[in-house]
Amino acid sequence: MRIVIIGGNGHVGTYLVPRLVTAGHEVINVSRGRRKPYSPHAAWEQVEHVVIDRQKEETAGSFGKKIMGLKPDAVIDMICFTLSSASSLVDALRGKVEHYLFCGTIWVHGHSECVPTTEDQPRQPFGEYGIQKAAIEDYLLKEARLEGFPATILHPGHIVGPGWAPLNPAGHFYPGVFAQLARGVALTLPNLGLETVHHVHADDVAQAFVKALTHRSLALGESFHVVSPQALTLRGYAEAVALWFGRKADLRFLPWEEWRKTVPKEDVEYTWDHITHSPNMSITKARKLLDYQPRYSSLEAVYESVNRLVENGEIEIRS
Repeated sequence: MRIVIIGGNGHVGTYLVPRLVTAGHEVINVSRGRRKPYSPHAAWEQVEHVVIDRQKEETAGSFGKKIMGLKPDAVIDMICFTLSSASSLVDALRGKVEHYLFCGTIWVHGHSECVPTTEDQPRQPFGEYGIQKAAIEDYLLKEARLEGFPATILHPGHIVGPGWAPLNPAGHFYPGVFAQLARGVALTLPNLGLETVHHVHADDVAQAFVKALTHRSLALGESFHVVSPQALTLRGYAEAVALWFGRKADLRFLPWEEWRKTVPKEDVEYTWDHITHSPNMSITKARKLLDYQPRYSSLEAVYESVNRLVENGEIEIRS
């Protein structure tokens, strides 16, 4: 197939593009610039790169036309964040492509009532990002079921991989938390550390997109969670990380209102967002319909990322 990826040189695209090229597809990567992927691969030499500023072209009303001008059989949209952006592209693609794959987020659910959460459970999204992604999904599924638009929605969890800092056991992104655990320094967690986070390796997300293309007939008009097999509690996550470095985690706990006063404001906001969602997602549907088989557990995915940060000197593990 001739596949256009919108935003294909990011976290997931680093793995998705080589998978598609290796499978024999013709790949066109659309982005605002020529940023290098996080990990090199010879497959990128076979990719056509097209520079398009999505926001600018959408304002001019020409983005969809430019994508169609690339003559895609399928479009993978990694960077659509508003309903208006999605609807304008769908209008341009309608009746002209075989498959449109949209990258959503597990944030469409808001907080969970029953876990692991399945795709069909009632949703209460909050925060602009989750609300917009949920609205896009509702729109795409309606278009698929009523108008036959060939849409599939994939919802990744906390994407992890070598080259960027993973969500840490305190629920934010400061790499120093891993250094604390590696050195045996006390780490204070909010509440009792029993809230959950659900990671996924970027390559497993890439696998899911390829599987959705492969199993197109089963994927059309459906949404799927794309996460590791199990979520982690903050406490269990911290204890496992400490063990990587031969330590026993020295964990302390504070009620949220006290804990939030001990860390920078930006970290507080990230942690609040993660613990109020406390995602714990089921991948039964993706396994059954797409044959999605994640290679990495949450801890394996994080370990690969943390190990790269240590190698690059971004996490100092010696006191």
